[in-house]
Amino acid sequence: MNELNFRTLDLNLLRVFDEVMVERNLTRAAHNLATTQPAVSNALRRLRELVGDDLVRRSGYGVEPTPLALTLWPTVREALRQLRESLAPGVFDPAQAQNHFVLAMADATASKLMPGLVNILGHEAPGVTLRVLPLVTRDPRRMLESGEVDLAIGHFPGVLAELGAVHLQESTPRYMWRRLYDGEYVVVMRKGHPLAQGPLTLDDYCAARHLLVSFSGRPFGFVDEALAAVSRQRRVVLTVNQFFTAGEVVLSSDLLTVLPRHFLGSTGRESELAHRPLPLAVPDVHVDMLWHRQSHGLSAHRWLREALWRTVSETPLDVGP
Repeated sequence: MNELNFRTLDLNLLRVFDEVMVERNLTRAAHNLATTQPAVSNALRRLRELVGDDLVRRSGYGVEPTPLALTLWPTVREALRQLRESLAPGVFDPAQAQNHFVLAMADATASKLMPGLVNILGHEAPGVTLRVLPLVTRDPRRMLESGEVDLAIGHFPGVLAELGAVHLQESTPRYMWRRLYDGEYVVVMRKGHPLAQGPLTLDDYCAARHLLVSFSGRPFGFVDEALAAVSRQRRVVLTVNQFFTAGEVVLSSDLLTVLPRHFLGSTGRESELAHRPLPLAVPDVHVDMLWHRQSHGLSAHRWLREALWRTVSETPLDVGP
């Protein structure tokens, strides 16, 4: 962007660009901006002329960003955030707020957190809305960096190990996290399964047929890593990316699966399921919330993180590290 173009830049074009990048859909972006789709299209056209790039291209029912758009977006989003904070500083008032937050988490995590969080919203922040996206990765940093989500919640051992090392060298880390709760995983099967009665041995476990829940689709999980460490393996015959799907499948088959213990009650089919402790030692499964430093100091985001903490703890906690 040359100097002349920048001097004549309408900042509203950047607001439109940011909303389109979030929604990847012109109609939804127009709705969020309280304008029309032709107005959004016109703003994008003007911005294209300024930067000399298409920025987005039609794809299916929405749009896909160009490489330049993906490069520009984090900078534009951060600049808009700083401008909003400068013009409207102050303490977040949940009772009057109209914020919209986007969270990423697995269905089992949502089943634990969302009932409590929705209850908090209803009593304290009736104007606040949420959108929960499926978590399909163990490394959600790209989603946070792009602004696709405000907060990711899940089991991120590799990311946190890396960030722990980086934090020793950075005075202002790029990502923050906070432990929410520890998850207990159990072996789950239908009540009439041959292994549903009595202790579940490692030999019986390895000889059975298995269903794996894998967000990435990779047919190798933390249980397989633990088995490999003791020179054992299991036969995974089906891989899915949702815990709810896994629960439904084992109800009508002889497959075993591994699910979070707390999730069984959320299926509505707990009386039809049997569960046993894993017959081998596995690392503790921690569930953390992870967010970008761009949102760390925002009072609205701080309130959201505390509200999530309150769903798993009776005592509110300052969620800044």
